[in-house]
Amino acid sequence: MVTDPIADFLTRVRNAQMAGHRLVEIPASNLKKRITEILYEQGYILKYKFEEDNKQGLIKIALKYDASSKLPAIRSLERVSRPGLRQYSKPAEIKRVINGLGIAILSTSKGVLTDKQAKAQNVGGEVLCYIY
Repeated sequence: MVTDPIADFLTRVRNAQMAGHRLVEIPASNLKKRITEILYEQGYILKYKFEEDNKQGLIKIALKYDASSKLPAIRSLERVSRPGLRQYSKPAEIKRVINGLGIAILSTSKGVLTDKQAKAQNVGGEVLCYIY
């Protein structure tokens, strides 16, 4: 049983990249689906597909690598808020990741947003993870 599904999501992607896999499968949830969509919109993954089965469904993610150096597009996936210690941030206090080169993913009252979207909409929330 997984007690932190977001950390499990990030770990599966991180492990698949370290092993050089092109595809990773993750059990689906609405929160994980939204995080996957954000990763795609920001250009960190090639493609994704949501598949329904008789259980909770699957997310299939095609990982992105640099053509010349074979390095993954995602350099780091870091979990910030966790079940034992939630981290919340006001709109003015949202930290920039790698001086604006990376993204922070937040769970807000207006849905799951990136740090830039949250600042633009002037909403704070729980900081789920940093990605760069």
